Amino acid sequence: MSSSHGKEPASDPRDHEQSPSVAEAARHDAAGNHDKAVSVLSAACRDGDIEAMTRLGKRLLVAAGAPLDPERGTELLTGAANHGGAEAAAQLAVMSAIGMHTEQSWDKALEAIVFSAERGWPAARAQLRILAADRALAASEADEADPALWGRLASTIDLNRWHSPSPGANLSEAPLVRHFPDFASPAVCDWMIANARGRLGRARVYDALLRKETTSETRNNTAAIFNLTHSDLISVLIQVHMCANTGVPFRYLEPANVLHYDVGEEITEHYDFIDPNVPNYEQEIAENGQRIVTFLVYLNDDYEGGETELPELGIIHKGKRGEGLFFVNAHENGEADIRTVHAGRPTRRGEKWIVSQFIRNRPTF
Repeated sequence: MSSSHGKEPASDPRDHEQSPSVAEAARHDAAGNHDKAVSVLSAACRDGDIEAMTRLGKRLLVAAGAPLDPERGTELLTGAANHGGAEAAAQLAVMSAIGMHTEQSWDKALEAIVFSAERGWPAARAQLRILAADRALAASEADEADPALWGRLASTIDLNRWHSPSPGANLSEAPLVRHFPDFASPAVCDWMIANARGRLGRARVYDALLRKETTSETRNNTAAIFNLTHSDLISVLIQVHMCANTGVPFRYLEPANVLHYDVGEEITEHYDFIDPNVPNYEQEIAENGQRIVTFLVYLNDDYEGGETELPELGIIHKGKRGEGLFFVNAHENGEADIRTVHAGRPTRRGEKWIVSQFIRNRPTF
């Protein structure tokens, strides 16, 4: 994978009709025959089908209807990108940014997203326009066929801004509840909403007894998870900024969620820490760690109701668009802090969008 450096980029395979093998695999997936879909994609990969390599590579990263094989998945994505695959390059940009299944490097992440944009991947181009500090260039009608445009935009991205704490204020000292009025830009908020809207499903809660995510009558909203293959540089930089404001390493973060609340939807009073009263508490903590911090980013504010309430602390907070807020769920010794009971109150008008991020006290990957 390399930048074209002034040469006209070749068209991306996804500019054309879906390859026959990928279309066949999609039909098998629709019928629930995921093993057959993987078999078809694997055969197409051996024939050099770039789109099949991308599809199968991403599936293997997260065991999506396929075995979990991140090493092979990374190999396929790298091969696809080296043969010009724009989507594969965008996925590798995320992996380089967080250091998952490859070396952590922001230089390589930016190189990959620029390559993806040069090859015509719309999401890569949109991200570079949103992240660029040169707002005049980002908003210009510059010739998108000019490969130099995307590198110029990338060169103005202020990574230090994301890796540095934002000005904020405490709403509570103990337990610590802190908010940041200017955590994310409106464009970043809109991007996160757009990327979540088409993937919403019933929101789930973690059941430490069953040791899995499950639905609950305590919450009736919807959510979209941003795992490795649904993340992008914008969502990763939001998480990086969370780490900068909490002092917690990136590897301690769970996958982020974007939560959506329609009129009347809510999550009732609950805790985010792992409940010490569950029978397998010690094993759960030993294997997965405690959820010590909850970080929220408010993506819109054009709704009524929907306040974040911590009743034991007397906090009823309706965040502004782009505002960040976190609260610490555990004492310094890791024990659960029951004062952090909280709720997302029902919306009365409009819809509410919010990023929800759990942070553990040990690495999650």
